[in-house]
Amino acid sequence: MTRDQGRSRRIKVTVEAIVEIIDENALEEAAIADIEAAQFSVLPGSSLSVEQVRQEEQDYIRGNAVAAAQWFVDAGAVIDDRSGIEFVEATESVVEIDEDGVPLSVWPHFAELFPLCTCGRDNCDHCSGFQVTPRTAAALWTAAGVLADQAYDDVLEHGDEPVDDTGTWSVFDEFPRITWRQNAVWRRQAARSFDDLSGDLAAGNWPEPHCPAEEMALHLILRSAEAAVDDDWAGLTERYADLPEHDDDHDWDTLTDTLFQDTDILALFSKQLDGIEDPDTDQNRELGIGEYRAQAWFERFLNMEPRDPRRPFRR
Repeated sequence: MTRDQGRSRRIKVTVEAIVEIIDENALEEAAIADIEAAQFSVLPGSSLSVEQVRQEEQDYIRGNAVAAAQWFVDAGAVIDDRSGIEFVEATESVVEIDEDGVPLSVWPHFAELFPLCTCGRDNCDHCSGFQVTPRTAAALWTAAGVLADQAYDDVLEHGDEPVDDTGTWSVFDEFPRITWRQNAVWRRQAARSFDDLSGDLAAGNWPEPHCPAEEMALHLILRSAEAAVDDDWAGLTERYADLPEHDDDHDWDTLTDTLFQDTDILALFSKQLDGIEDPDTDQNRELGIGEYRAQAWFERFLNMEPRDPRRPFRR
């Protein structure tokens, strides 16, 4: 049989390893030291220095032994360079498992965090109004986490590059065009907005936006959560099948009406309302929209409590 030397064949190599962490502190210290010695680079013109990138990697490791273990994983080293083969790509994931090898759930206990009231009394503050249910909270929390990861990925991949509509962005091309020329520092703050709302849900609180960036984040979270439920995204509905059902589950329209003070930020997507983000314009004043220029997106609304300014960036 004659082989076709002009045709390449692609293979997928699967390797699974079980690792026991016997000393979390030692592992984290080793990872932090390895990061200190590692070579980092930044894109030309990036607002982040090499040392800032290094510090962020180390901060992500601290208190996170699983992340420390992942730092030492090199999926690309699963096969050596040999004659006749060419390495294409590799992905990796590290999850904590129990003694039976079952991945540990990282889901918050939504049934306890968002207890349902079903008494049905007209004078009940819970039953007579809308409830953020355990299933709804789970869908929102899942979508927020995915979007946060994608937003941080955008920052790492594109840095200060202007956003475009070529399809190479995961999240920030879904933001209004007035934000498309913001730098990496601004985008990291915007990525953290998804985490802030996710943290609200994990603490049993409704994800109510504290600033314009969180408003934009919540609009995207609601849209993604609805798609996730409709399409059974990543087996979402199966994962929360044990959560109690309720008539308020996945009521996206009521969520929009309830969680937002207004939806003025959506006006930024209208070409006919160009410039409306500036509070000094007549149109802005007439509609009472307020300050929505990009530099003000992280200023809290006056009727909301401030976020902890010392809270870290996850990535």
